[in-house]
Amino acid sequence: MYQPTSRVLTVLELLQSHAQITGAELATRLEVNRRTVRRYIVQLQDLGIPVEAERGRHGTYRLRPGFKLPPLMFSEPEAIALTLGLLAARQLQLESVNLAVEGALAKVLRVLPQNLRERVQALQETLVIEKPGSSNPLVAPERVATLGLAIQQQRQVALRYQTPDGDVSQRVLDPYGLIYRAECWYATGYCHLREDLRTFRLDRVLTVDLLDSRFSPPETFDPLNFVAQSLGNIRRKHRVEVLIKATLAEAQAQIPVTVGVLTVVQQGVLLVCHEECMIWLAQFLLGLRLSLVILQPTELRDEMQRLQARIAQILVEDPEVVND
Repeated sequence: MYQPTSRVLTVLELLQSHAQITGAELATRLEVNRRTVRRYIVQLQDLGIPVEAERGRHGTYRLRPGFKLPPLMFSEPEAIALTLGLLAARQLQLESVNLAVEGALAKVLRVLPQNLRERVQALQETLVIEKPGSSNPLVAPERVATLGLAIQQQRQVALRYQTPDGDVSQRVLDPYGLIYRAECWYATGYCHLREDLRTFRLDRVLTVDLLDSRFSPPETFDPLNFVAQSLGNIRRKHRVEVLIKATLAEAQAQIPVTVGVLTVVQQGVLLVCHEECMIWLAQFLLGLRLSLVILQPTELRDEMQRLQARIAQILVEDPEVVND
């Protein structure tokens, strides 16, 4: 059973972890009646904690939005999850994120009890997360936050966007999705300049401004899938066409949408993509457990033959080798 003081603190913890919560749910959690819950709420309000109540049969309680409560209270799973999230945030290709992470971790550690602080510090000091190998420019967190707000509120944004060739254009975008994939940030949606769906790399966005005009996003649009297909369709030096002797489901199970576009044809499934270098693509195709025919380019066919010859050379048995 809870002691009265611990019950009041539990009410405070529940208010912190919920946008709003009903009196009935609080009563159930604390194993008390709703009148006692109201008394606990009054005690918190007397301490200066701004608990707002919505009256009625199904009335709810919440902390006033924007209120910063000292001290913060975390359960052990919450503290560990928060630490892992902060440490992982260092790898998200965002400007000035390391300093922000260190500051947030320091604040978290200050409010934890000693035994939990030691566990979180151990995690912070011993966890190793692979650093991204990408050399892409970092993205300002403010751009990510602005686009996230625009998507949530269904508001248009004005972009100044620079292409890889250095050309700068003004765009008005209905943003449908914000994606972090393959160590890059992307925004996708309807571009009014091109009058079509487009994907924008955020490290090429020079400015982003929130507009008052609103839009209605399509109900069935999948931002992640659209970005993946867009990346697979980027025009590069070679257009690649490979006939896969399999069903569409079998091909999709082994070929990510980032590789290229899969289309059902009479003989099987056609893979179409655009690539600069044939080496990695040849190695990828060689690893598929599928029968395939390379239609074009000849450079890919030549690279596959070189790999085949190399494998045959490696597999030749050497009679001089003696197994100990």
